[in-house]
Amino acid sequence: MSLDLVVTLLTNAFYTVLIILIPVLGAGLLIGILISIFQAATQIQEMTLTFVPKIIVTAIVIIILLPFMANKMISFTREVFNIMLTVVK
Repeated sequence: MSLDLVVTLLTNAFYTVLIILIPVLGAGLLIGILISIFQAATQIQEMTLTFVPKIIVTAIVIIILLPFMANKMISFTREVFNIMLTVVK
C-alpha cells in the first residue's frame, strides 16, 4: 500500500464526512442564529429555548437526508473495498 493510496483514501474519507455533516451542522447553526436574534430582541434568556429547537431541527434534517447520507457512506465503503481488493491482488 503506497503513500499516495493512503493519502487519497484519507482525503476521500474526510471529504465524505464533510459532505455528510455540512447540512446537519448548517441547519443547527441557522436555527441557533435565528433563536439568538429572537432572544436578543425579546430579552428572554432561557437556555432551553436554544437547546430544544436545535435538537429538533437536527433530528428532522438527519431524518430527511438519511437516504443521501446512506448513499454517500455506501459508495465510500464500496470504494474502500475495491481498493482493498486491488491491494490484496
